[in-house]
Amino acid sequence: MSRQIGDHAVVLGASMAGLTAARVLADAYQRVTVLERDALPATAAHRKGVPQSRHAHGLLAGGRAALEELFPGLTDELVANGALTGDLQADTRWYNHGLRLCPGPSDLRALAVSRPLLEQCVRDRVRVLGNVRVVDRCDAAGLVGTPDGRRVCGVRVIRHADGSAEEMLEADLVVDATGRGSRSPLWLEELGYPRPAEEEVRVGVAYASRIYRRRPDHLDGDRAAVIAATGEHQRGGVLLSMEGDRWIVTLFGYLGQRPPTDPDGFTAFAATLPAPDIFEVICDAEPLGEVLPTRYPASVRRRYEQLDRFPEGYLVTGDAVCGFNPVYGQGMSVAGLQALALRECLQDGPAAGLATRFFARVARIVDIPWGIAVGSDLRFPGVQGARTAKVRFVNAYLARFHLSAAADPVLGRAFLRVVNLMDRPESLLRPALALRVLGGNLRRAATRPGSSRPASRVREKAAA
Repeated sequence: MSRQIGDHAVVLGASMAGLTAARVLADAYQRVTVLERDALPATAAHRKGVPQSRHAHGLLAGGRAALEELFPGLTDELVANGALTGDLQADTRWYNHGLRLCPGPSDLRALAVSRPLLEQCVRDRVRVLGNVRVVDRCDAAGLVGTPDGRRVCGVRVIRHADGSAEEMLEADLVVDATGRGSRSPLWLEELGYPRPAEEEVRVGVAYASRIYRRRPDHLDGDRAAVIAATGEHQRGGVLLSMEGDRWIVTLFGYLGQRPPTDPDGFTAFAATLPAPDIFEVICDAEPLGEVLPTRYPASVRRRYEQLDRFPEGYLVTGDAVCGFNPVYGQGMSVAGLQALALRECLQDGPAAGLATRFFARVARIVDIPWGIAVGSDLRFPGVQGARTAKVRFVNAYLARFHLSAAADPVLGRAFLRVVNLMDRPESLLRPALALRVLGGNLRRAATRPGSSRPASRVREKAAA
């Protein structure tokens, strides 16, 4: 339990980052107000401010553990509302470099749930906290600083439900959780502070999604299929089970590879992926909606931890700090981990210097998923970025790692622990694992296996 350090904290945005931050702040402040520009639905439904909720969302094992720590019993509550659980290795089909990760039991619990249901359950948990108030249809117009400019003492808000009049809301702490469109760099500049440096990796990802009826025979009962793009096939896709006996299918392509939005074209695109599993499900599954497209031009990281000057009483979290390529499903999980970091910072010291402590911890959290995503994206020649010796070595090692992991469940488990933010990436270089990689590659070279993909069968079904 955090100690009380202030009277009023304001969170901008009822995103997953905003809701988890509010949960932590409720233990450290007498009052917490969450301001959301959207009209929040009363049930699990899509909303305007979260257009990505109509596409596949993955909650990594590390993210599920973080949410469970913040909201004990949340997993069971979601399952009671129709979400599915399983073993991330045994019940999910993972393909890397066109090779299926060897299935086997692991200690990683999967949670298959739609973004609207997850967000609604978390929002309901936050609403019942006695000192938290969630106000929707309320937009933040800017920060209010003290006369000396050393701290933020409030935020200017526009309540659209009250005739759009602007007012000033006083606060001891303001937290920006408004996502990728965050105006924090501009607001800081208006207060006389520098903008944070930005790192950008232009990935040119286009993706499209469609929902289908899920049958018990699909995937022989497995919960999901995740097919990563390869250097040769810059296309990938995910098939995730959801509540209500549904699949959500998201297909994506890099650098101009765009999934079609017509039903036949969407299905045909699935037939070109490095593995056939998604195509084989959707070619005869019942569609439950139209194909919905979107684009993600670039991953962006704002380096708040590098600023020499930053006002007291202000923090930035979630996608407002770092927006990840969505094909890796990292955003919600990183938001939960940042909320735990905020709780530690509130426990470790006084309110003064909170931003310095928080951004330092956030940088350490973001370093891992950012490195995973950017390093993987730099496999594609058209993606611009610094291909350092480390990046080239890691990608070459992982290609050999996945070759062996296709037959070795121990390697598969180790890889999934890293991408699910449970272990650090360097754990894959441990001597015991490196020897398994070497042995697996030597055995595979000796047997000279054929392609892991029954491409001719896929082409025949696509042409039928």
